[in-house]
Amino acid sequence: MTSPHLAGKSLQIRLTLAYAAGVYAAGILVLILVLVPLISIDAATPEGRPSSGVTTGAGGGISLAQALTGSAVALVILAPVALALGWFVAGRFLNPLRTITATARNISAGDLHRRLDLGEPADELTELGHTLDGLFARLQASFDAQRHFVANASHELRTPLAGLRTLLEVALADPNADTDTLRAACQEALALGEHQERLVRALLALATSERGVTRRDTVDLARVVEGALASRRARAAENGIDLSENLAPAVTAGDPKLIESLVTNLIDNAIRHNHAGGQVNITTQTSGGQPVLRVVNSGPVIPGEQIQRLFQPFQKLAPDRHGRRDGYGLGLAIVNAVTEAHNATLTTNARAEGGLNIAVQFARIPEH
Repeated sequence: MTSPHLAGKSLQIRLTLAYAAGVYAAGILVLILVLVPLISIDAATPEGRPSSGVTTGAGGGISLAQALTGSAVALVILAPVALALGWFVAGRFLNPLRTITATARNISAGDLHRRLDLGEPADELTELGHTLDGLFARLQASFDAQRHFVANASHELRTPLAGLRTLLEVALADPNADTDTLRAACQEALALGEHQERLVRALLALATSERGVTRRDTVDLARVVEGALASRRARAAENGIDLSENLAPAVTAGDPKLIESLVTNLIDNAIRHNHAGGQVNITTQTSGGQPVLRVVNSGPVIPGEQIQRLFQPFQKLAPDRHGRRDGYGLGLAIVNAVTEAHNATLTTNARAEGGLNIAVQFARIPEH
């Protein structure tokens, strides 16, 4: 395998030959432009008259034969000069590229905080450096987010596991434990197990959403919302929350399962983070040819500067609100991931009276 250093030298050699060939061709062209008129004059000179020469300032002349000989010598000397000039120019042009390569190699080795920081002159290589700096910044942010996510996921999974272990150890260590005590311990263990299962399902849904769209089918947002509401009306009624909808056909193209996950998480989030006597309104419509899903819910007042944080994994303004353990801070993160996977636009506003107004605008179906 050719090393990067040798590959760079190979490129410099190719550029050197190209530059040298250009200089050499220019030299030959200049000599042709000078010699052709002399040859024409010499051919037109009558016999018996002396051959034409190039007059010098001292009054002497140079014969055509001397001019041809001097031109041949000049071409021979021009060859190494052109190669040396081409090598120098190629090296100067390749220096920024070598800097980019060396810095990118260091960054790939784990120093994600480094940047190219190419200054002047502003040219194509400098523009490439700025583009790579932007790419490195996004990679660093992605890796930092991944490490943060893994740390949070580990914590979220470790907590119920530790609780389950403690519950079982206490039950087994009690010598006077009767059937009812053990049954109660088993029921609580099952509840903790269900909590872990829901968390794992939410993590899988987030991972699937971040993987991107693998299939695109025609999906009517109104039908997806109808199916999601049918299974959530009873839960909303138990919490004293009024569900209302205004569903008009809104057809888009995307992954049906991911879009269903987006809809269900939006509705679940609106129900979970609400209060008794609150409202949730879901609207689907087509605006300007683009399908739009909107979910508006009442609830606690949310500071505007905290909205973006809600769409990051495991972020909660009020953990375990109302004493419930069914929220993990992943619902809106899944919504954000599905939105990005479909190149949709997510708009979120905090309502002055409390709650959120969330709209997802999908791209229109391209006409065939």
